[in-house]
Amino acid sequence: MKGIILFVFCLLILSCNDDTVETVEQTLSSYIQGKTIEEGAVIACAASDSKTNDILAFYYPESGADNIRLYKTAGVNIDEKDYSNYTQFIAENEPFFNGHLGKYELSGENEKWIIVTFELDGEIKISNPIRSKQLTKPTLWNNAVTISESQSGMPNFVWEDNPVGDNAIYFQVISDAENNLLSGTYTYKNQFQYYKLDNVVLNVTTQTPPALISKAQYNFTLMDVSVDNWVNWVVQKPFEVE
Repeated sequence: MKGIILFVFCLLILSCNDDTVETVEQTLSSYIQGKTIEEGAVIACAASDSKTNDILAFYYPESGADNIRLYKTAGVNIDEKDYSNYTQFIAENEPFFNGHLGKYELSGENEKWIIVTFELDGEIKISNPIRSKQLTKPTLWNNAVTISESQSGMPNFVWEDNPVGDNAIYFQVISDAENNLLSGTYTYKNQFQYYKLDNVVLNVTTQTPPALISKAQYNFTLMDVSVDNWVNWVVQKPFEVE
């Protein structure tokens, strides 16, 4: 009888230990241990919120991506390439552009390094480290873009080149009045025309963009992204097709 009680007691201890393991925030290094990984395989960046100055981390979830996670460091004075410095951020991700992209929101109390991961095709995909700068270089939000339509239904967007310094690439989105993403593209140049891919270096549009409807309302969004994936500058401007 004593042996049975002892056995049950041991099972209870093991069960408690298992629950503890599941609730403890996991480091990125322990998560990927013994797994197949691909580094730099998740498109991600971060900006500071225009009102709260909290950190907004954006990512592009490829079709079939599962188990999406965000990892963060305690500060910035660490080796950002050492995955043992990253702890999982336990929070629900939010849809952005109605789910074409995803978003996490983190406290902006201190600056940190951020990494987004997801699982796809039997591998853990890992983004490049994102250096948050919400205190030292907060994101500037504005509507400074010139929109012209020399070709009907194909508006051309031009903005100031490298307006606040530290630009590496531009990400531009055209969305409809319901915030559905119609096109998502990256360029090195400070110009994009819907829908011409002449100067596009990366395209995250999943379907052929629809023809724009005359007199309908649309939105243009631009992110000026630095080499360490911080968004220096955001442009948001509604427009109407002629």
